[in-house]
Amino acid sequence: MRIVIKFGGTSLATAKQIREVAKFIHSTSKNNQVIVVCSAINDVTDQLLDISGHIQKANKDAAKAKLAKLKRQHYQIARDSVMGSKTRKQLLQKLDLDLGELEGLLHGLSLLGEVTPRSLDYLISFGERLSIQIVSAVLIDMKSRSVALTGKEAGIVTDSNFGSSKPLMDTTRLRVLSKIEPLLTKKIIPVIGGFAGADQHGHITTFGRGGSDYTATIIASCVKADEVWLMSDVDGLMTADPKMVKDAKVIPEVSYVEAMEMALFGAKQIHPRSFEPLLSKKIPMRIRNSFNVDNLGTLVTANPSEDTMRTVKCVSVIRHNGLIDMRGGSMVGAPGTAATIFSTLAKAGINIMMISQSPSESSITIVVKKQDLDKAVNTLEMNLLGKMIKKIDVTTDVSIIALIGSGMRGTVGVASKVFGAAARNGVNVVMIAQGSSELNLAFVVKDSDCQAAVQALHDEFELASN
Repeated sequence: MRIVIKFGGTSLATAKQIREVAKFIHSTSKNNQVIVVCSAINDVTDQLLDISGHIQKANKDAAKAKLAKLKRQHYQIARDSVMGSKTRKQLLQKLDLDLGELEGLLHGLSLLGEVTPRSLDYLISFGERLSIQIVSAVLIDMKSRSVALTGKEAGIVTDSNFGSSKPLMDTTRLRVLSKIEPLLTKKIIPVIGGFAGADQHGHITTFGRGGSDYTATIIASCVKADEVWLMSDVDGLMTADPKMVKDAKVIPEVSYVEAMEMALFGAKQIHPRSFEPLLSKKIPMRIRNSFNVDNLGTLVTANPSEDTMRTVKCVSVIRHNGLIDMRGGSMVGAPGTAATIFSTLAKAGINIMMISQSPSESSITIVVKKQDLDKAVNTLEMNLLGKMIKKIDVTTDVSIIALIGSGMRGTVGVASKVFGAAARNGVNVVMIAQGSSELNLAFVVKDSDCQAAVQALHDEFELASN
């Protein structure tokens, strides 16, 4: 089999964990062709973002202190994880080069006193550049043949949308295949930095947080992999957040569309765009735990087996949002009302997470992230209040709860079970939305009711008996 295996930052937090990861790769590669994709070591991307913040505030001393800590961390992990003196010496020399380049970049940014989106992508890509050198060196230490490649070196070409780029798949496919195929033929394990690629001008770009998943599926699509394994610190996709529901269980199998819904509704294990490269090739994905490799986790596939087709597969939740209710008689029957509201908010850079409109057309309710709430209300008040909108009501701290499962499609009585369970537990439903696909049913409750609602629904649909 040809497998792309991605390891998240929590799997690479210490020298001991990196050696465990390398052992797993080494044993898996004996009977398979393996391509590895790595995130930055745990918390390193956050540290680089902190450095960026210090530079923007002209706090050079804090930026230098943070960089010194980052250097110490990587040198220590490198020394502790590689046993062979020759391999360790080569690794430390490579880290010297990368960390020297990072230091030079920070010096330049400090002189300018600003961090542009382009330079920020370049800065935060160093987390993966450093981690792949260490993982590749540990594999060499274990007598595997390996080479470390950044996303750019692997051949990932993207647009120039810094901070949230998208791959140019036709060009990427040709370049990745020509780079990776000869390595696999020679039984060399490529260790590729996730999260980043480069635009057509060679400038480093990133896919946004969680983008290493996306890198893994892009690579898998290019090399026609048989499976993609996303390794993190959880056993797979869960029937609910285990921090909220004690008897939450791993879901053995889901479809692409169900997993995409789960990712959009807060399943942190997957980047929502990760599925795009897999869909046309129908490459299965496994979500697994690098600390519990005996568990095969959750299989994500185009056609799940019949015995996994439950009515509801999971209860997902997105907490800490804001709800805005807009009313006005002049909204009734006026073409373009919704378009005007949405375009006004879009110009202010506000993403609308959920929408509901009454059939009378006299009110529209939207949900936005809590950090966008003040900005959204101000934008609406300045541009539309007193014209199209007569009244704005705001509810802070609401949660979106979504039930997801392809078995809901065409099943009578799902909504009555949902709202019956909520009512029996004293939970007031503020807003409801269901798409025409019937794949998910989402509703809004106050944050204080969130835990009770999720537990009630998990019990109602007997998800613990999976």
